[in-house]
Amino acid sequence: MKTMNEKLPVAGRRSPVERHNTAPFFISAASRKSAVENRAAFTLIELLVVISIMAILAAFTFPVLGGLKRQQYLKTATGELNQIETALDNYKNKYGVYPPGNPNSPAQNQLYYELVGTTNVNNGVPRVFKALDGSFQINGDQLTAAFGPGVSALVNSSQYLGSGEDAVVAKDFLLGLNANRIGTSAPNGMPVTNLITSVRGPDAGYWPLGVQDVNPFCYAYPGTNNPSSYDLWIDLRINGKTNRISNWNHAPIIL
Repeated sequence: MKTMNEKLPVAGRRSPVERHNTAPFFISAASRKSAVENRAAFTLIELLVVISIMAILAAFTFPVLGGLKRQQYLKTATGELNQIETALDNYKNKYGVYPPGNPNSPAQNQLYYELVGTTNVNNGVPRVFKALDGSFQINGDQLTAAFGPGVSALVNSSQYLGSGEDAVVAKDFLLGLNANRIGTSAPNGMPVTNLITSVRGPDAGYWPLGVQDVNPFCYAYPGTNNPSSYDLWIDLRINGKTNRISNWNHAPIIL
């Protein structure tokens, strides 16, 4: 007979050890490890789903990145065009007219020579013009061969040495011009320097003058779109489409 100090067993109560060993939901350590390993691995279907999601995100992302790159090209070229516009306005303030253009080819113009300025070092025939900074020398015959019969001299040029105190003194309107803004072409076999955009084509192979990475600013004076002044523009080929930046339209024109 149980004493009062002895605890009577409670029906259905088992010790913790008994519950652990006999519980229907008991999982051994090895089984738990196997389950974790199985959950950590991707199934083929899950992998395909992840790849599909990544492809969809890429399809949305690439056009955005391409659009941002296009805007950067346009912004850079627009800034360079504005720089030339400022130089042309300063040129007109000094000489009363804008630089002459090349009616035979707006893309092959003498803007570089007119805007950086020269000195007439030989007043004979042909006259010889040397850059103010000494970087080049070109004569009248070369100008005619490169830019047409109407071009044999440069307006923005200091008069021949010894012409007198009132002689015209040339001015460089493009001080600090970066080297990536200058390109060389050879119209009629005559090497000349052109003002170009630093963004190049930007599409590979877009070379309006047939020279690699030379994409020139086009110039016409008097202008067709701006009859009272001049037309200045640059064409960029971006992803196969021509984008024209000009001084007669604030927004780029897709041709």
